Amino acid sequence: MRFLYRIRNWRSELHMLLVKFGAVIGGMLGVLTMYGTLSAKIIRADGTIIDLGPVGMRVVTDAGVAFLVDDWDDDTTDITNMNFHDSGTGDTGGELAADTTLETQAGPTTRATGVKSQPSANILRSVGTIAYTGTLAIVEHGLFSQAAQGGTLWDRTVFSVINVVNLDSIQFTYDCTLTAGS
Repeated sequence: MRFLYRIRNWRSELHMLLVKFGAVIGGMLGVLTMYGTLSAKIIRADGTIIDLGPVGMRVVTDAGVAFLVDDWDDDTTDITNMNFHDSGTGDTGGELAADTTLETQAGPTTRATGVKSQPSANILRSVGTIAYTGTLAIVEHGLFSQAAQGGTLWDRTVFSVINVVNLDSIQFTYDCTLTAGS
């Protein structure tokens, strides 16, 4: 299943290679880089778990960067709030650094609260599980600053369809990787 999904998700796979290549070149040039990686596990109603692995990699949004700068500058925001997962069914616009919302929100009204961790010195992680109550074709994920609708979008990732039915869930793992400059 994972192999077949990765074939279907070829555009995101190609994009992930380009982002990784850019991070390697940036590291060689001593440039600080920051990017997000999204992984997904489908949890079927019967308990079956399908690990899709990484489904997309993207830069942080302009709004996310401004949120971080505002937190550092005057503490009017709090970067630790970037921990709420949402999903959607819209993919006509692709991913843009200028994104501020999901194209078509399809998760529950209250976003899933992530569990935060730090798997290494330069990676911040948030894991959130979204439960569905209908049949949907999920193609986008966003990490937001609040549980209610609205808030600031840190990262939006578009990927190939993940079909869910009533009582299925998707566990999203978002890793924000920062590589130091020199």
